Amino acid sequence: MKILYLIPARGGSKGIPGKNIKPFMGKPLICHAIDQARAAGADDCDICVSTDSDEIMKTVEDYGLKVPFKRPAHLATDTAGSYGVILHALEWYGEKGDDYDLVVLLQTTSPLRTVSDIREAIALWTPETDMVVSVCEAATNPYYNAFETDSEGNLHISKGDGHYTRRQDAPKVWEYNGAVYVMKAESLRRMPMSEFPVRRPYVMPAERSVDLDTPADWARAEQAAQSLGL
Repeated sequence: MKILYLIPARGGSKGIPGKNIKPFMGKPLICHAIDQARAAGADDCDICVSTDSDEIMKTVEDYGLKVPFKRPAHLATDTAGSYGVILHALEWYGEKGDDYDLVVLLQTTSPLRTVSDIREAIALWTPETDMVVSVCEAATNPYYNAFETDSEGNLHISKGDGHYTRRQDAPKVWEYNGAVYVMKAESLRRMPMSEFPVRRPYVMPAERSVDLDTPADWARAEQAAQSLGL
């Protein structure tokens, strides 16, 4: 089974300027994702950093990993999604005769992901599965403490009959935490991830389900990394 480890890293970042190469726990943020892919068993030729930034490219290549291409400008805008970036990478390698069975997407903004998370998520994948995706228990539960308004502006529980009085009795609900996506290449070529019929969860703890969007997120993540010994 041939796996492409894809690390997307757009140059423009408004919440945390230059975040992909900003030092996190002593080294550029993107280097943590590179180290995790390598430690998970990837050869450098199967690790793809997709970026539009010359500065990011230089940082990555100074770290010893060749960047195979520069991402096209139309895939580097604020509105460009991950799906187009993934397809572009698969097509680029395919044109060179490298056909991958799986794509493991590792976002730089999840630095508290571990090598075990990557390996265990890959181990959950089966040929019948379109995607294994890392999740954590959702902060709000539509059966218990998530509400919608009706046409008159009154609040009603989002799902169910509203009879749950303890959170632990309500069905568990999950949210993507952005850390690991293990995706079948064949499925990606046929449809976007949101349409995958078979999506399996890889559960991660909330304390490591960090997504870096703001300076406050960054400070909390560094504090968590220190306390967790990562």
